[in-house]
Parts: sequence; structure tokens; C-alpha cells
Amino acid sequence: MRLSIFVFLIIFISKSLCSQSLNNSKFLGYRGIWFTLGQTERMIADGYGGGYGDKYSGGKSFAWSHTIAPMAIYSPEVDKTFFVWGGTTEPNDNYLLAMASYYDHANHRVPRPTIVRDQTGVDDPHDNPSITIDDKGYIYVFIAGRGRHRPGQIFRATEPYSVDVFEEIISREQTYSHIYHVPGMGFLHLLTLYTEGRELYFETSADGSDWTPEPAKDLQKLAGFGGHYQVTRLDESRQRLGSAFNYHPGGTWKGIPVSGPDSRTNIYYIETNDFGKTWTTIDGQTLSLPLDNRDNPALVVDYEAKGRLAYINKLVFDDDGNPVILVVTSEGHFPGPENDPRIFEIVRWTGKEWVIQEITRTDHNYDTGSLYIDGERWTIICNALEGPQPYHTGGEVGLWVSTDSGKTWELQRRVTGNSPMNHSYVRRPHNPSDPFFCIWADGNSAEFSISRLFFTNSLGDRVYMLPYTMKNDYEEPVLLAPTPPDP
Repeated sequence: MRLSIFVFLIIFISKSLCSQSLNNSKFLGYRGIWFTLGQTERMIADGYGGGYGDKYSGGKSFAWSHTIAPMAIYSPEVDKTFFVWGGTTEPNDNYLLAMASYYDHANHRVPRPTIVRDQTGVDDPHDNPSITIDDKGYIYVFIAGRGRHRPGQIFRATEPYSVDVFEEIISREQTYSHIYHVPGMGFLHLLTLYTEGRELYFETSADGSDWTPEPAKDLQKLAGFGGHYQVTRLDESRQRLGSAFNYHPGGTWKGIPVSGPDSRTNIYYIETNDFGKTWTTIDGQTLSLPLDNRDNPALVVDYEAKGRLAYINKLVFDDDGNPVILVVTSEGHFPGPENDPRIFEIVRWTGKEWVIQEITRTDHNYDTGSLYIDGERWTIICNALEGPQPYHTGGEVGLWVSTDSGKTWELQRRVTGNSPMNHSYVRRPHNPSDPFFCIWADGNSAEFSISRLFFTNSLGDRVYMLPYTMKNDYEEPVLLAPTPPDP
């Protein structure tokens, strides 16, 4: 054990002195990255956000809530959940490493994680990875870049069902990757390019090796009117992929000057069931792409007309194949009580119309949740409970349940409690399997801190922390004490 730590230290010192990459080396634990946009002083100068931190800050290992997906995927062939995240080097550092690992369900353990790509000084988890698995079991990791000034990369593992060694396939412009392998067809990749703002594109690949080197020229644009963030979902049983996205009108919001993404609003929905050849609305209307106008047939909810911002969290399909979209809505983009109420809502297609139903209230626009559907029992695990840094990003995690297909909801369990730091960016594996059912990171949302990684089971009654520092090559996750009951 001492020898392995000594070897790591030698590698780390060598990198510091010689700028050698840590790619494909093993790391000594599961550590998340802390990040802030650094906008607090500007917000205070503008008269907003004082005392409630940045627009978002804290633990961002599974960032963002929706723009990179999936970050975990279960493989029944080997009974492992493979996952990726944005890690860092030391507790007092903020140096981004694109990490990959797995949870071994049969043996209830995790290995030392692998550094897929050393981001060489980048501290911004916009460059976080996403993951998929092909028909032969090879793991693919798509690393998002940042606009046009930092390229992204595509990596492929050298052995099936392994995260030990990765080789780079291509480096190019790609941001906010959503990557899915459609069995028997190939890869469908949805991504964002900064062509005229954040615009949505897609591409396909039969075998994962033939990617265009200049995506801005060669890819098909899905939507481009003001800018967009999207959530996506592959429905394997119907070989259908859906995308729900908002738009960024920019200009002013309720009289306040805003940048484009600060005025995100509305929800649009499109889908394809022929591997991207055609895209339609939910009721089957074929769309002419790209969508280039705010008012188009894909519009689901006009939140702009309601004076509400919309922060999309998740897209899933119910047992009948109807899309269900999880969203947080608010009055404005600055943090603090002035922009309450902030509401976790679901927007669902009934087969005839879109309906909106409230789940619970929360205190920050970037609070996030994951949605699970099993017949009429719907579950949401999210960080809507007040945390140690109220009105900052994140909070305590709770589990809400509906037994009538999302019509009414109640808090069934407090998953975390008495935490020292807020829990942020609650994510779900693409196809979750207990107990690795829901994942997130923590971090102090008011000031720089360490960030740790957690997961819980489908009932929310067993919470595990991935080992922050490992003494052995394989270790069990740390079972935390049960959350105290409500007073």
C-alpha cells in the first residue's frame, strides 16, 4: 500500500515538474471538484444576490444537472455500474481530472479510479465527461470542451468492460455531450456548438470511430434561436430518443439586463425513432430542421408568457412511452428569496395533452433531482430540503413519492441530514440498479471546500460515500449513519 502511494506521489511530482500527463494512471480516491463562476461581486454591485453566494457554486463533480449525460450506466453482463465524473488532485486544489470507475454490485466494492484525461490546469467542470457502452462492452467516454477555446475529446477503453486504459479517438470542438449507443445501430450523439450562441446539433456513428473533425460544418443542427440547454433520454425498447430543451431570449428579464443563458425559459420537446433521419413532435408532426424560431410546433410550455424561468433537470418515459420532464421554475436568475417561489414541477404528456404538476418547493435555481417511474409509483430524489448553506446551490437530499402517476406527491424520506455542506447535482444512472441508484456530490456552496461523492439506493434509506482516500486497490463504499427522523 505504501509503495502504491509512493508511486502516485512520484507521478504527481513528475507532472508538476515536467508537465507530463496523468492520463491512464490510477488515483488514490474519489474526490470531486469545487467550482464557482465568480460572479458574486458583480451581482452585489448590481444590487442582487448579496449574502447568497454566486449564481452557482459548490461541488460540481456530476455537473451539470442536465447538460452532460449519461454519467453512469449499468451493465448487466458484468453486474457493474460504470460511471464518470470531474475529479481533482488534492483537498486544497481545484485541478480537473476526467475520471472513470465502476461499482461492483456482486462484491460491493470500487477500484481505484482511472484518470481518463488530465485536463492540464483546467478548473472548470463544464469539461466533465459522459459515458456509454457499445454492443461488445467497450466503454466510451466523451469529454466536453468549453465553447471554441477548449476542445473536447472522445476516448475508448482498450478492453471490454474495463476502465483501466483509454485511447483517444478524436479531439475537436464539442460541448455538453449526450451520448447513447442504440443496440444494433450505433452511436447517437447530441451536443452543443457555440455557432450563434449555444445551439443544438447531433451526429451518428456506426462503430464509434468515424467522427467528423469539424462538427460545426458537418453536423445537422436541431435548434438555434437564442441558445439552448437540453436534457435527453434513450428509450431502448422503442429505439426512440427524445430531447427536451429551453431557450435563452437574452436582453432583459423583468427589467433586469441579463446574459443569454440567465433568461432560460420555455420547454420544447422533439424525438426521433429512426436514428436521427427524421425528428417529430410528440404527436408525430415531422419537423423542418433546424428549429429557428421561438414559436414552433415543438413548444410544450410557454413559461416566458407566465413570467417564469425554466431550469430543466431530467427527461424520462413512463411505462406507456409518454415523456415526463422534470424542471425547476423561478422568478429570476439571481440567488436569494427575492426570486421565490422556486418550484420542482413535472411536465408530462398524457397521450392527449401536456400537463404541469407541482412536486415541492426549493430555494435555488440549480437545485436538481432525478426522476424514476415504476408503473403508477413515481419517485423523485432531489436536494430541495434546506441545507447548511440555505439559498445557495444544493441542500439536503430527500425522496418524494407519487402513487398516482405524478398527480400528487409527498416527502417519504429525508435521505441526508445534519450535513456539514450542501449536496448538489443529484443524478441518476441511465438504467439504475440497486444500490447504486442515485449519485451526487457535496461541497460548501459559500466558500471553497473539498467535495465528496455519494450514492443511495432506491428507497433512500442507505447512503454511501465513495472512499475519499484509498489504502487498497479495492475498497467498500462507506455506509453513513441513518438520517435522523423528522422532529
